[in-house]
Amino acid sequence: MRRLFPVTDMTATASDREWSLDELADAYAYPAEAASGPWLRANMVSSLDGAGQHDGRSQPLSSDADMRIFGTLRGLADVIVVGAETVRQEGYRPARAREAFAARRAAAGQGPAPVIAVVTASLELDFSLPLFTAPLVPTLVLTGAEAPADKVAQARAAGAEVLVAGAGRGIEPERAVALLAERGLRRQLTEGGPRLLGQFVAAGVLDELCLSVSPTMTAGSAQRIAGGPSVDVPRRFAVASLLEQDGFLFTRYRRI
Repeated sequence: MRRLFPVTDMTATASDREWSLDELADAYAYPAEAASGPWLRANMVSSLDGAGQHDGRSQPLSSDADMRIFGTLRGLADVIVVGAETVRQEGYRPARAREAFAARRAAAGQGPAPVIAVVTASLELDFSLPLFTAPLVPTLVLTGAEAPADKVAQARAAGAEVLVAGAGRGIEPERAVALLAERGLRRQLTEGGPRLLGQFVAAGVLDELCLSVSPTMTAGSAQRIAGGPSVDVPRRFAVASLLEQDGFLFTRYRRI
């Protein structure tokens, strides 16, 4: 079953057909604020018992509808910000141009595909992978001023552009978000992992969370969708939209 619950009246409409990509793109369009400044949204999936992954990967918690939303969010973004561990675990490849979003991207002044920006302090990455050697648009590496010089040189030799977004070894979240926005990459999407999302939450720079609630239970000790030190006061978000299909809840929350 497919249902859409608009936050305006929470009226449910049901249909057995698949959501079109245009419908999803309209539902997940970036807000007007993204035209003038950075807007950072996260896309994560969680089991009913709070696991953000199973056996180190998010795919076992996903579904076909979840992957359509995943692709839509990528199709709307200027840049996909992702942690190095997620790149290694999930086997990241370059973002591709998709005809379904070509007109929207052209109208918004975007390139054919989003940039991928990898956040890493150590730069312990395989720079021979297509993510670095054969992207449609050059991959960015976000790191700190004290990152290993030899690794920085390897990244640049592979074709990646290295951006310094912190005074130490790692990034400073506020600086990373601002640095990307200065390059015109204002519609920002992070796909984790949990440690990176935790940094964005703690720094107060996460504007929106798109959370897929998977009708699964994993038990075990898997990480939640956000990790790291806790914040002094819990961050409050408000429901922006809610979709349901096959028991999955596709939620969207905006920071209050």
